[in-house]
Amino acid sequence: MKDCIFCALADERILMGKGGMLLIEDAYPVTQGHSLVFPKRHVETWFDLSDEERATLDELLIQQRKVLLASDPSITGFNIGTNCGEAAGQTIPHCHVHLIPRRAGDVENPRGGVRGVIPEQQQY
Repeated sequence: MKDCIFCALADERILMGKGGMLLIEDAYPVTQGHSLVFPKRHVETWFDLSDEERATLDELLIQQRKVLLASDPSITGFNIGTNCGEAAGQTIPHCHVHLIPRRAGDVENPRGGVRGVIPEQQQY
C-alpha cells in the first residue's frame, strides 16, 4: 500500500527482519531503545496476523530485548503493546507492536503500566 508509512519504509531504517517481520527504532521514541516490530504484509491490527506471523513477531521482540539488555544495563523492565483500532489510539492502520525499554525511576510511579492508557484506571 503506497500511502502506508510502514509499507513504504526505507530499507536503511530496518534493524532486523525475519520471516516477513521487520524491526525498526520508533521515529518518536518514548524511551531510548523504543522499537517497533511489524509485518511487511499490510494488515491493520495484531488480530489480522497469522499464527506464524505472531510467532515470528514474538521471536523478534525477544531478540531485540536481548540486544537492548546487552547494550544498556540501565534497562530494568519493558512494556510491550499494540493499539488495535482508532478507539484504542491506533493512528497508523498497519499492525505494529511497541517494545519500550523501562528504567528504574523513569516515571514517579510505574504501577499499573499499560493500564495508563486510561489514566483514571492506572492506579488500583
